[in-house]
Amino acid sequence: MLYVVGIGPGGPAYMTKEAEDALWESDVIFGDTICVKLIKAYYPHKEYITTIAQEEKGYCERALAESEKGKCISYICSGDSAIYGVAALIYKLAEKQQIAENHVEVIAGVTAALSGGAVLGAPLSDDFMVISLDDQQTPWEKIERRISCAAMSDTILCLYNLTHEKQYNSLKHICDLVLEYQSERTVCGYVKNIGRDGENYKIVSLKELKEIEPDQTTTIFIGNSDTKELMGKMVTYHT
Repeated sequence: MLYVVGIGPGGPAYMTKEAEDALWESDVIFGDTICVKLIKAYYPHKEYITTIAQEEKGYCERALAESEKGKCISYICSGDSAIYGVAALIYKLAEKQQIAENHVEVIAGVTAALSGGAVLGAPLSDDFMVISLDDQQTPWEKIERRISCAAMSDTILCLYNLTHEKQYNSLKHICDLVLEYQSERTVCGYVKNIGRDGENYKIVSLKELKEIEPDQTTTIFIGNSDTKELMGKMVTYHT
C-alpha cells in the first residue's frame, strides 16, 4: 500500500486523524528534509527516506517499488499532497506500471491557502484562485494570464511557491498586473512559516505589497473589492 499524505503546515496538531493513522501504519516514510523534520519526533521508530525535489520522479518510483514488495509506504508532502504535491505524479507512474487502482490512496492535508487564511482571519470567504509561481511547471506567460484574469474578475488570489530570485522580483510585476483592475488600497496579507516556529503575518495594501521581500516560506493573499481589515484581520465579507 502506498499512502500519499498531506501533513498540513506543521506537526501533528495540523494533521487529520486519517493522516496520523496512515503514518502509524507505514513501515517507511518518504519526504523532503523539512517534512521529515516536522514529524520524525512523533514517529521515531519508522524508516525514513529523505527526498530531493529535483529527483522527485525517481523517489516516487522507488516508493511504488517498495510498496509492491508488501511494505506499507507513506510519501508525505507539506500542505495537501494533491495541491502542488506528488500525488498526480505517483498516479501517472502507477498507471504506466499497471499497478492496481486501490494500491495508491491520497490522504488530504490542510493546504496553505486554508491554514494561512486562518492566521490572517477570513480572507477567502468569496471565490478565490490559488496560483503557484513555480515557472518550472507552468510557463510564466500562463501564470501572468491567470493572475490578470483573476484580477479582472475581482477574484481573490492566493500565491504559492516563491522559490527563487526571479519570482521574488516578479512580485512587483504581479502587483502591477492586479493594479490594472484593482485599487492600490486593496487589502492584502502575507504569512510566513505557517504553523511553524517563527510564524508571523502582516496585512498591507496592494501598493505596500509591492515593496515586501518574501521568502520561500511566504504565502501571499490579494483580496478583492469586498476584502477589509476588521479587528486587525483580513476579512472578505460581502455587504
